Amino acid sequence: MTAATLARPASLRQRLAAPSDVAHLAACSIAPRTLDVDQAIARMLDDVSRPGFWQACEEQVAQARRLFAQLIGADVDQVAILPNASIAAHQAVSGRRWRRRREILTTPAEFPGIAHTWLARPRARVRWCGPPGAAVRTADYLSQITPRTALVSVPAVTYRDAIRLDVTRIADAAHSAGAAVFVDAYQAAGVMPLDVDTLRCDYLVTGTGKYLLGLPGLAFLYVRHPDGPPPTLTGWLGRTDPHALRATVLDSPAHARRYETGTPAPAAVYAAVAGLSLVGGLDLRRVRHHTQRLIAATAQRLAAQGEVVRLATDADAQGAHLALVEPRAEAMAAWLGHRGIVTAPRSGVLRLAMHAYTTGEDIDAVCEAIAAYRCRSRTRPGAAR
Repeated sequence: MTAATLARPASLRQRLAAPSDVAHLAACSIAPRTLDVDQAIARMLDDVSRPGFWQACEEQVAQARRLFAQLIGADVDQVAILPNASIAAHQAVSGRRWRRRREILTTPAEFPGIAHTWLARPRARVRWCGPPGAAVRTADYLSQITPRTALVSVPAVTYRDAIRLDVTRIADAAHSAGAAVFVDAYQAAGVMPLDVDTLRCDYLVTGTGKYLLGLPGLAFLYVRHPDGPPPTLTGWLGRTDPHALRATVLDSPAHARRYETGTPAPAAVYAAVAGLSLVGGLDLRRVRHHTQRLIAATAQRLAAQGEVVRLATDADAQGAHLALVEPRAEAMAAWLGHRGIVTAPRSGVLRLAMHAYTTGEDIDAVCEAIAAYRCRSRTRPGAAR
């Protein structure tokens, strides 16, 4: 398939392993199962039974690193592979000396796994921008960057309400003040174009279990200048020559692999290569246009049904999912799930995530099912119970 054909919903949808009448609207939480990942896991199991499995696994790791570097416009030596985004965040800052500059600027809208990492940093002081419980805006960041700011932590797209922040503007302001920039791209990578030089970030983290169409258990950390202080958490893969297996020598290479620790989960690695290969065949600008169009149509239809949705006022500031306000989101998600509609409840909202495989029929199905749920449950849209 070419990038132009794979970007069309019907083409990528043919790679989904679920029945064609299942609407998967939860990629902001978990990727849909694909035939490509099924084949990758089968290949891994086959490799396990043959000599040289670990060499085959290392080749998959190298391919995953290369595919991700291509996706974000980075060099392979700027990419580390880690178990999850929280460890990646820890690795990014653990070697930093918090002296005159001690402030980390982030937002209550940041995913807790990242925010908690900042709160746990000894000697660092976390400052919050944006009102608690409300959507954060680019202007909230710009107004609070000061000469005391050491690190600015920005979600490219917020995990709950899908607010897309202007990372480039924030990064320019942060760098002008002498601060570094950390970007959590978990809700953006794979469903919209990302280029680290355009974003001007110093660090970027994402994982494979959502829009990158892989499995949970693997994260990527991009580091613009990976020859700085080594992290405090390390392992055998963080050495200059891991296969030398020198227990008495603690050296660090001058590339991003110094941030790596132990052996990554093989299943997640094989799946990552499969998912990244699919995403690499997409025209992400077309995918972005496709998801924006579907989100606008879904929001309009749900609002007409009386539902309360959280939507950015500017379409360009909207991520790839829509948040429907629902205090009992888990109950609604379970009800929809029994009817072949997979959604992602989170903190009082039901998230409906779009990707290249999402179709108008999926939108029809979820909107009609939500209307039916209201009738059967006799609940009011957005009402607390």
